[in-house]
Amino acid sequence: METKQIAAALVKAQMEMQTAIKDSKNPFFKSNYADLNSIREACVPALNKYGIVLLQPIVQVNEKNYVKTLLLHESGESIECLTEIIYSKANDAQAQGSGITYARRYGMQSLCCIAADDDDDANSSDGTKIMFNQITIIENLLSGSSIAQEEKEAIERSMNTFTVERAAQCIEYLKGSQVDRISGGMGYSATDVNNKVKAKLKDERA
Repeated sequence: METKQIAAALVKAQMEMQTAIKDSKNPFFKSNYADLNSIREACVPALNKYGIVLLQPIVQVNEKNYVKTLLLHESGESIECLTEIIYSKANDAQAQGSGITYARRYGMQSLCCIAADDDDDANSSDGTKIMFNQITIIENLLSGSSIAQEEKEAIERSMNTFTVERAAQCIEYLKGSQVDRISGGMGYSATDVNNKVKAKLKDERA
């Protein structure tokens, strides 16, 4: 397919694209990142100005789901890329929604060459990748954790890129946030309950 006209339009559009603002926080990694809206604001106005519409349908290739990021010019010419949708739970709509948002953000940022410092990938290094049993442990701990839903989603989106060391840190972090399900313990973390038990025993011995 010819790309002469869309290429010329992209040159003009990129001259007016902005750097995405890191205005969202990742509570687990204690860092800021550019969310989907920030990436859109950085590139869509400039693309539209020069006759380019950005589309992101979900497509399936070889039984895998992808977000297709498509730049479609008014001439009919287009440029596209695929970003695989990755999520931690197969039958969890919320986890899949987070995976779609994550893929849309990275597909858009990559194809439009938008600069943003996404620190939620700060754990990706030369270390050994997360092990399968660690993924299972984290998933189980997340379901019983008292941390905010936003923080749970941040961990779900990022954990496939964890190193073994980062996964171990996450597991220890989540263990301290478990909601105790023993009668009378609802609303307290496991750490809180343990401390209350210790205090009670100390009082009884006094």
